[in-house]
Amino acid sequence: MLEEAGNLIGLEVYTPDGIFVGCVSNLVVDPNSNKVDVFIDETSPALVDQGISINIPFRWVQSVGDIIILRAFPDRVTFGSQEAELSLPGKSDAKADKRRRRKR
Repeated sequence: MLEEAGNLIGLEVYTPDGIFVGCVSNLVVDPNSNKVDVFIDETSPALVDQGISINIPFRWVQSVGDIIILRAFPDRVTFGSQEAELSLPGKSDAKADKRRRRKR
C-alpha cells in the first residue's frame, strides 16, 4: 500500500463492516515515535460520541483506494473525563495469550 499523503485527504473511512466513520481531514505525523495517524474531523455520531474528532492509527488501515477500509474499529467510542484511547479489539488479549503459552 503506497500512497502519497495528500491523496488520502478527503477520502471516506469505513469500518470492516462497511459503516461510515468519517472523512480524512489530515494526517498526524509523530517523528519521535515514527507513527502516523489519520485525523477525522467530523465522525459519525453512530460510532463516536457526539461526532467528535478522532485520530486513528494508520496501522489500523487495511486498504486504500477510492475509500479507506479499516482492519478493525470499536463498536462505539465514548469519552469520559479522561482522554480516550482507541485500541484494536483483542490486542491486549493476544499479549496475555502469548505470555501464557511461554509459561507452559
